[in-house]
Amino acid sequence: MSTLQSVRLGPRGASPERSDSQIADDNKDRREVARDLYGLLGLPVDAIDFRSLIRAMDVAVEKRKPFLISTPNVNFLIKSQRNETFRASMLLSDLCLADGMPLIWIAKLLRIPIRERVAGADLFGRLKSRTDKRLRVFLFGGTGDLVATVGKKLNAEQCGLECVGALNPGFGSVEELSSPDIIAQINASGADLLAVFLNAEKAQAWLLLNHFSLTVPVRAQFGATINFEAGTIRRAPPLLRSTGFEWLWRIKEEPYLWRRYWADGKALLQLLCACVLPLAIATRLPLQRAVFAIQVGHHDKRVTLSLSGNATSEQVDSLLPVVRQAAKESRAVNIDLSDLHQLDSRFFGVLMGIRTHLAREGLPLTITGVSPRLRRIFQLNRFEFLLSDG
Repeated sequence: MSTLQSVRLGPRGASPERSDSQIADDNKDRREVARDLYGLLGLPVDAIDFRSLIRAMDVAVEKRKPFLISTPNVNFLIKSQRNETFRASMLLSDLCLADGMPLIWIAKLLRIPIRERVAGADLFGRLKSRTDKRLRVFLFGGTGDLVATVGKKLNAEQCGLECVGALNPGFGSVEELSSPDIIAQINASGADLLAVFLNAEKAQAWLLLNHFSLTVPVRAQFGATINFEAGTIRRAPPLLRSTGFEWLWRIKEEPYLWRRYWADGKALLQLLCACVLPLAIATRLPLQRAVFAIQVGHHDKRVTLSLSGNATSEQVDSLLPVVRQAAKESRAVNIDLSDLHQLDSRFFGVLMGIRTHLAREGLPLTITGVSPRLRRIFQLNRFEFLLSDG
């Protein structure tokens, strides 16, 4: 038994007049599934500023629900191409912040509206400087007694962060750093924010492994921030940070980093030539005028969304109410792209939001009807892994 219905949208995504309850549901869809999310070379990246970010963190603290923040930079981008677990930690994240000027430059080339760098170190500083609200923070990782030193410093300053726990678990595997005793100590602190100071790969794997064991609502990996806060390493001056030359300063402060920056630079150059330049050219070509439409097929345990026209910009948000309803009814979702002409970074953002939303409900997402031309677009955007889901 199946039913079929169609939804057609005009060039600006116009839709028929709706009731207040439908509008409220759509707004909830945006919060739960969509965000202002874009696909950037295989990564989810949110177009968000500091004010909205801190407001979202405050809401998560009030709800006491898991809220994972990731801060992708060039190193994250390169690692995500090679490490599926590392990439999965960002796909699971509730917010992904562009922490790195090269990502901002690539976004500009691809006409993705991500214009503000939201660095982890800057976020930590802004939370410290708040006077209207104080968050309880647990500091985890670092080397030596850095977290203890920074914790005492925070409490002595009476700033916007109150340290309620600090733990350097030492060296060990992700599993060893996830013992019941360690998790219990973190949870018992009653912290609002868990600041992790392990290397990027280990931190993201640790956060992913313990996502459902931790009760601290907001968690994020802050990298070298602990060194900046302790004063053991000086952060680059604002001018170098804004012009993208912070890496030169980091090498001056920590000479061993040159190997990482050299390897990441070479890999980034390959991505620029193989993916970014072709996509930048494609985004500047005129689009064939085609009205975006969704045909919805309801089957016993599955909903099929057949897309046609150009799935670009905010038009693709119209997928969200259907997906949310399917999740409520415990139905799997299939997206058929057989008649789709064009898609953009916003489409990939919505697709990742849908994928994550369904995964949290234990439901699969499959994508079918992908022509060789569309498959090439997925490959150039580094989202070919989405085609193997389901």
